[in-house]
Amino acid sequence: MDVRFEKVTKTFGSTKAVDELTLTVENGEFVVLLGPSGCGKTTTLRLLAGLETVTSGRMFIGSICVNDLSPRERDVAMVFQNYALYPHMTVAENIAYPLRVRKLDRREITRRVQSVAEMLELESLLDRRPRELSGGQRQRVALARAIVREPRVYLMDEPLSNLDAKLRVQMRGELKRLQYELGTTTLYVTHDQAEAMTLAHRIAVMKDGRLQQFDTPLNIYHRPANRFVAGFVGSPSMNFIEGTLDDAAGCFTNGDLVVPLTPEQRDRLPTGRRLTLGIRPEDLRLSPESRPGWFPATVYVTELMGNETYVFLKLGEEKVVARAEPSFQPEIEAIVWVMLEATKLHFFDATSGERID
Repeated sequence: MDVRFEKVTKTFGSTKAVDELTLTVENGEFVVLLGPSGCGKTTTLRLLAGLETVTSGRMFIGSICVNDLSPRERDVAMVFQNYALYPHMTVAENIAYPLRVRKLDRREITRRVQSVAEMLELESLLDRRPRELSGGQRQRVALARAIVREPRVYLMDEPLSNLDAKLRVQMRGELKRLQYELGTTTLYVTHDQAEAMTLAHRIAVMKDGRLQQFDTPLNIYHRPANRFVAGFVGSPSMNFIEGTLDDAAGCFTNGDLVVPLTPEQRDRLPTGRRLTLGIRPEDLRLSPESRPGWFPATVYVTELMGNETYVFLKLGEEKVVARAEPSFQPEIEAIVWVMLEATKLHFFDATSGERID
């Protein structure tokens, strides 16, 4: 079932938690709402679930405007960050609860509970209570309780945030596979850009209640709409260098840092304006020895990650970070040489932050 937001706004007093959100989620799509705390992503989910009322605008599930429908009438299932399991009930009773509320036939309830328990490998846990389960097991029970309803839309509010790092990665894969098998439209809230990149068909990046960009993970990463998106998505985040375009020399300049541009970049970049150059850490090349056209930089610190090294550098007046091979381990304060991949440069207006194409 497709979901549409048409200029949806939600205010709390003088604060706009969601500001004229317009967004369409296609039938069967997995869309992640991504952004920092307070950006409006959870409020958006709660509006669709009917847990908050819309100040203005309209929301649709399929062809039906749901603004005035009760949460039950909207036929959505929500998975919360804290699992929200009933402690006095067994796993089987927790999973069956939404079906009992709807007064389904007992045999149908048993069939559905067994089916979803097999899907999420919970068969051996059906007689246990939540306090006897691990965090990952509780999360699977919460998912099972949502799935067993067979709703039109799933809403998930940071469901993996309470898990440890290893379990979070494991559950991420299970969630992606599960959504593929079910084919149900899913809206998923997170502040973790790794979750967004790995799970989503499309990502909606939000800031201060406003939608910044809605696109595929690859386009979000390689063609960010503005500086905020560019800096929020990616780990380590994109490097930014303020400067200007020297039209005569065909270069971007920042003090002694002079970056040659391609003919296409020179043609499309505005002259006489302050610009921000952006480049991702993997698009910086490093060498321990001087090379023609490369820039000297001072090593600030290094972080060995096992499969790669993050090298933090002082490049002129700027601090940047580069990805390098794990064997690249220069000493702090050592001089290394840096080259910026010309075809991988991003440019943003220094005032508005908007991408310049």
